[in-house]
Amino acid sequence: MGSDTAFTYRNGSLFCEDASLVDIAARFGTPAYIYSRDAIASRFCAYRRSLEGIPHRVCYAVKANSNIAILQLLASLGAGFDIVSGGELFRVLAAGTDPSTVVFSGVGKTRDEIDFALARGIHSFNCESSEELSLLAEIAGRRNVTASVALRANPDVDAVTHPYISTGLKEHKFGIDISAVESVYRQMARYPQLTPTGVSCHIGSQLLSIAPLLEAADKMIALVARLRAAGLPIRHLDLGGGLGVTYRPTEAAAGIDEFISHLRPRLASANIELMLEPGRSIVAEAGILLSRVLFEKQNGSKTFVIVDAGMNDLIRPTLYQAHHEITPVEYSPLPSRVVDIVGPVCETGDFFARNREIAPLSPGALIAIRTAGAYGFVLASNYNSRPRPVELLVTGSEVHVIRQRETYDDLVRGERLL
Repeated sequence: MGSDTAFTYRNGSLFCEDASLVDIAARFGTPAYIYSRDAIASRFCAYRRSLEGIPHRVCYAVKANSNIAILQLLASLGAGFDIVSGGELFRVLAAGTDPSTVVFSGVGKTRDEIDFALARGIHSFNCESSEELSLLAEIAGRRNVTASVALRANPDVDAVTHPYISTGLKEHKFGIDISAVESVYRQMARYPQLTPTGVSCHIGSQLLSIAPLLEAADKMIALVARLRAAGLPIRHLDLGGGLGVTYRPTEAAAGIDEFISHLRPRLASANIELMLEPGRSIVAEAGILLSRVLFEKQNGSKTFVIVDAGMNDLIRPTLYQAHHEITPVEYSPLPSRVVDIVGPVCETGDFFARNREIAPLSPGALIAIRTAGAYGFVLASNYNSRPRPVELLVTGSEVHVIRQRETYDDLVRGERLL
């Protein structure tokens, strides 16, 4: 079973693997994030299968979905991890995984985060400025350890994606201009606590075409050759993540096999370990947000279907103007009509779909908001003092609670009256 078949209809009712979503809603309530274990595993294994014969390390981007049960699953399959905060490192460790598989990325690492990572013995740091190198060297010196470093180059490649998740142009805050990387590496010679072992880049997320990724790869492979010619021991090339998924039936996304097949000949003579940091392409299609209809409301000619999930549970439609397919959990033969599907949060921006054709949904009906396994729960909040949803991982017919639904008590935990 792959991610495209994880959620299927049986006798007119939607299932995740072999578990009925109607039964799941009755047992665990709504809203609920539901993930297919098999879909996650199959997508990760597709990377490993495509990369056979290439020295490689697949480091899952924890920011896409950081539940520790999912991290545990991926670690059991051989994944490393790409983190961007001390909290993400804490999660990786809480999942029982090996810190030596962790790469620490991010433009604004704090002193405490760097110290925490050095103390745990992570694999390497992707550094993004001379100032960060100086801080890393200072802390490594105090700990009397050596830190492996890859400079994150900004290759000035347009990722052709949403501007908020495009990271590879000169106008973005990320990385070091690719033309300046050699001089920054030369500056590293003053820091015996730092070992230059790689170069990295990441040009953005949700790329449906592989052309920008291959353009970046060509620039980075040429950079590796220049650095080695200058005597630097560059052993790994980190090309980041970014491979997209299809959120609309009309979209076409480049597949993992297609991307790697075009990358393989470029690496043939490079004699280097490839590192990739996929996130969305592993978990997005493996998850849904399950929600229940509360009311239907008519405002003039406008029909609103109000559901119990809100923008605090899934903010992508509001934040990125993102599209998610929405399907009734139980099939209806009635003709579809045009509605807005909205939540109960006190914001006009609290919507999941506008002017969407969907079969009639009566109060109590269940809907599945699709492709919600990435950047769903991790972006959830308690806005309007709403407890965050339960997270569930389905394995065959078994349903595991991997994060309990928050309670009202959880909302004020840590707060104090004067």
